[in-house]
Amino acid sequence: MTDCMTAEVGGDMHTGCNAAKKKKKQRKKMNGNDVLRNITFSCCVGCQLLLPFSRGSCISNLPSLMFVTCREFSGRLFHLGFNLGCSISFKTSTFLPIAQLSALSCSLSHHPLLSASRIPALRSAGVIRYLSDFPHPTANMDLKGVLEVLEQLAPLSLAESWDNVGLLVEPSEPRPIKTILLTNDLTAAVMDEAVAMNCDLIVSYHPPLFRPFKRLLQKDWKQRLAVRAIEGGIAIFSPHTSWDSVEGGVNDWIVGGMGSGKVSVLSQAHSSGPQKHRLEFLCVNDEELNSLSEQIRLIEGSENFQCSAIRNESGGQQVNLICNSLALTAAVQILVSNPHASGSLNITQVQQPPLLGCGQGRLSVLDEPVSVSTAVQKMKTHLGLPHLRLALGDQQTLDSLVKTVAVCAGSGASVIQGVKADLYITGEMSHHEVLDAVSKGTSVILSDHSNSERGFLAVFKQRLNACLADTITVAISQKDQDPLQVV
Repeated sequence: MTDCMTAEVGGDMHTGCNAAKKKKKQRKKMNGNDVLRNITFSCCVGCQLLLPFSRGSCISNLPSLMFVTCREFSGRLFHLGFNLGCSISFKTSTFLPIAQLSALSCSLSHHPLLSASRIPALRSAGVIRYLSDFPHPTANMDLKGVLEVLEQLAPLSLAESWDNVGLLVEPSEPRPIKTILLTNDLTAAVMDEAVAMNCDLIVSYHPPLFRPFKRLLQKDWKQRLAVRAIEGGIAIFSPHTSWDSVEGGVNDWIVGGMGSGKVSVLSQAHSSGPQKHRLEFLCVNDEELNSLSEQIRLIEGSENFQCSAIRNESGGQQVNLICNSLALTAAVQILVSNPHASGSLNITQVQQPPLLGCGQGRLSVLDEPVSVSTAVQKMKTHLGLPHLRLALGDQQTLDSLVKTVAVCAGSGASVIQGVKADLYITGEMSHHEVLDAVSKGTSVILSDHSNSERGFLAVFKQRLNACLADTITVAISQKDQDPLQVV
């Protein structure tokens, strides 16, 4: 046993969407979203890496490589062995960058997992090759294939724990998906529209099925929708808060309407991988450490443990072992049987790593401050609305400058309330929530709930089209609208 033992575990890297769209041979950009096919990193590295990619980890966290996809890894360690002057190549089907790739300079040393403090020898030549005009899949896609694309564009693991997201209605007879209808809310009028167009899949931002049903009867409008979908063989999928949370999702789209700025997440999303625990204990010598290690290796799933040992001044070793919740009891039983390990044992819960750029709500420090009046006009244009509701903060006027903006899609008071900002933008807030904000000098713009979200459907349609076969038609509902109208 050496001074530092490491549990090495292999892992597989998965890629993003299956393909990207080709409408014109010479087109290199598609509405600002280039399609990446090949990424080649030329690295000069003098070490071996163990990168903990827990479930939900995003390759989008690489600096300047911000993808719409937040593809999850297997939950195990991704083991990369680098030799001096090696070349690493990731061949992908598609990635959809949400930042311009033409000026990309990938400096891996700035990545939080690959920082100089962790890997001093890591250097990148920043060599990126990408192609944006490779063929789009033409074969038929079934429901499973389309669901995989939807998951890649916005992993359901990003949704809030209370939410009801994912596939809500699944037809009994599988068939190729030919028509997809995007809607903010699934109402009777939207269902009529879906039936008339022979729709195979409805992607409803808000989940039409939220609370459990004990029966399916015609007297309840949501139950009627479920019955009609089943009778018509129409699948229903809802992404809801996963779209809000994902980088480049609804909240980023809303705050983008105010112009460029330094954007941060208000409620940070974390990896949804298995809960892990850190066990710290002392071994008096190498023999004792070897003995405990042999016993721990017999625990099921021990190949996924992370363990390190540092020799102390007295010649003993301070051991740090990380295991998942399922293995915790077995590991503790082994350690408490040893007097030295038992007497020094300390157990803590390991915090799940943050998913950078993902989470609920956004705060933007604007590059160019604007007046409240200008902010209102910007949001009218961005949301495509003739009217908005405005509450001026205490001592504020229409000419007051807005430097910081907090936004949250839908009913956002629980996320933005208490955030220090010049302006709140959300769909709806209660009367007293607005009064609280105004009393602190914060102005409030309200668009009504679904009006803050609906405009994102056009953005998502473009991204979805880029990942689907040409045989699939993606349409945005013409019947979907906010139930409240200004009269």
